[in-house]
Amino acid sequence: MAGSPFAWIDEQAHQRLQAGLVRTLRPRAADSPLLDLASNDYLGLARHPEITAAAARAAHRWGAGATGSRLVSGTTELHGELERELADFCGFESALVFSSGYAANLAVVTTLAPHGSLVVSDAGNHASLIDGCRLARGATQVVAHADPDAVRKALGTHEGPAVAVSDTVFSVDGDAAPLAELATACREHGAALLVDDAHGLGVLGDGGRGAPQAAGLAGAPDVVVTATLSKSFGSQGGAVLGPAPVIDHLVNAARTFIFDTGLAPAAAGAALAALRLLRREPERAARAREVATALHTRLTAEGLEAVRPDAAVVSVRAPSPEQAVRWAADCREAGLAVGCFRPPSVPDGISRLRLTARADLTDAQIEHAVGVISSVRRQSPPNWRE
Repeated sequence: MAGSPFAWIDEQAHQRLQAGLVRTLRPRAADSPLLDLASNDYLGLARHPEITAAAARAAHRWGAGATGSRLVSGTTELHGELERELADFCGFESALVFSSGYAANLAVVTTLAPHGSLVVSDAGNHASLIDGCRLARGATQVVAHADPDAVRKALGTHEGPAVAVSDTVFSVDGDAAPLAELATACREHGAALLVDDAHGLGVLGDGGRGAPQAAGLAGAPDVVVTATLSKSFGSQGGAVLGPAPVIDHLVNAARTFIFDTGLAPAAAGAALAALRLLRREPERAARAREVATALHTRLTAEGLEAVRPDAAVVSVRAPSPEQAVRWAADCREAGLAVGCFRPPSVPDGISRLRLTARADLTDAQIEHAVGVISSVRRQSPPNWRE
């Protein structure tokens, strides 16, 4: 008899174990006592009573699911309302909501990169942008991280449609892209600029209007923005914002829009409520940045290698994947949830703890978190293996 067709999986599992890269799922209890610095709930809205009540109302009114693709039965009046208000808030002509930020990125990269086009992609981009480049029919050139001159050089080698693709805030270290300089490089060559503002919306810009607005690019005819509703807005889903012709093109050509079930009404209702709350309470964006700065200042004072944040992500570098896993596990034992990034999730191969600077964290909670992380770093054996 032939061997198992999945025998190769055992070998890969063994290799992950040897490298200290095994990942496991840890179901989160509804009443978890952990102090949360691991999620992307930057504004502290995922459990806000106004947001959860809006989700419940939307589910009662429109049903538990969207019931079909957006072009069939999956577009409700609620979806249209969310798109209009989101575009207005961020300063763009039009918006289109997707079931996830991942789906939004796949859609926009593939539809804006036809045969004969060039995609210039930052080396630090999120996996969803990378996968979009892989699926696009145009050619892709990966360039050095956050380097407008590298983008300019790549665009200069191509004749025809072109688009430069970048995160606005990179999810690993929390550093921001030089958006204004990238836009200038693109305009010199007649290229479009596509940016993923997943970690900027709700944190950067005037009252949280996002990194493109902060860079003076909101509403520009050659700029397209993607975003998620699952981070600052505490909900689920994604969106593309940009010129109306681009959005119309996505409706007609984006496979992850045409063939995917629409965003559930509860998620759309929650995101809309979060957007309206942020309009009323714009200080939440500034507070998230303030918390990030405080975490960085206190962690570096304790001797940890923390990357200076440009938004709400605070990265603490670890000496090895095993140490990063151990630090995260020990933090959890001490009542603190932190993220743990290891290869292949980190492009430079350096493992990290990833902390979320939430707007609703108190000064006392910041001090407690720093104390826990400092303590587990000091107590961690140097050669611990998973």
